[in-house]
Amino acid sequence: MLTMTVNNNFLEWPFFDDTHRRFAGEFEAWVETHRKTLEAGGVEEVHAVRAIARLLGEGGWLRYLLPASLGGSLTGVESRVDVRSLCLARDVLARCSGIADCTFAMQGLGALPIVLFGTAAQQNAYLPRIADGSCVSGFCLSESEVGSDVASLQTSARRDGDAYILNGRKTWISNAGVADAYIVFARTGEAPGAKGLSSFVVNADTPGLSVPEAIKVVAPHVIGTVAFDECRVPANQILGRPGEGFKVAMATLDVMRASVGAAALGFARRALAEAREHVRARQVFGQALAQFQATQMRVADMALDVETSALLVYRAAWTKDTLRDRVTLEASMAKLHATEAAQRVIDSAVQLFGGLGVTVGSTVERLYREIRPLRIYEGTSEIQKLIIGSHVLGK
Repeated sequence: MLTMTVNNNFLEWPFFDDTHRRFAGEFEAWVETHRKTLEAGGVEEVHAVRAIARLLGEGGWLRYLLPASLGGSLTGVESRVDVRSLCLARDVLARCSGIADCTFAMQGLGALPIVLFGTAAQQNAYLPRIADGSCVSGFCLSESEVGSDVASLQTSARRDGDAYILNGRKTWISNAGVADAYIVFARTGEAPGAKGLSSFVVNADTPGLSVPEAIKVVAPHVIGTVAFDECRVPANQILGRPGEGFKVAMATLDVMRASVGAAALGFARRALAEAREHVRARQVFGQALAQFQATQMRVADMALDVETSALLVYRAAWTKDTLRDRVTLEASMAKLHATEAAQRVIDSAVQLFGGLGVTVGSTVERLYREIRPLRIYEGTSEIQKLIIGSHVLGK
């Protein structure tokens, strides 16, 4: 069973309360029960995303993306999102399936801007459907020439009476062509750079919105280009005030960035568990591979990377939940360390498996492909280092 492959002693850490421990146990059991669907083996990714979103919604798990005041599942968390629950969910899902983790994360990226900046009308229109899985979300930030430098994005939105007219192209967009609604960032021009951006909720069936290209990446995810050609969006679909788009993006990523680390942690936990079982069983030169000191030292490094990642991820989540509004430094540290560490752990697992580790269809081969994008999306490792360095130096 999946739940038996991972040591859950970390749940006893003081970062968690009994509500989180109960949630983690119940969610692990549910994931194990629905493992076949979540792994989406042999299913086209486009259909898998919808099936998984609906399944997570029916299980009530997407409600953990919302505060209780907006229909969320956590009592006592009335006006905010509980980041520890979000991270626990991604930690558990990533052990099972990268596409399931991505689906959960994208629902979060769709819900959080509306939770944090949406009007009551926007919240009522979208959040219940995101929470039950009937509305699949997309997050349109990146452009072909603009990745980490959000302030330089070129997609435009000009005011025209009671609407905005959007023009431009977004790329590397998860759920492109699958999403029912997109969070879109565009330049409205109130000021230069970051201060001239706004964000909108745009329905996928809005005339002028198209998905001209699907992009194949190393991991099995739905990613593509979303284009806007004189796309007319009602002015009441803007999130917050005009010119607050950068604020919306950064506030959302401040929450979600730690959860990227949690997903990497889940991948690393699964790789360590797979490697542990393999080296115990694999016989080499008359003894178990686990008996060799070189194996033991490699496994020790893997375990150390897992534990330090967990500490940083759940420190960032706890800090966000309990101490302050912004956790940019803590979230960047968690995202940077956990994703880089998971790459090392999974690479070691592949090495321990030998030829089986590079055989297409094996678990560690899948993990090897799935971990790589996490070091890039929601801020590359290099960008995280710049953020951390600037904070430490007091810039």
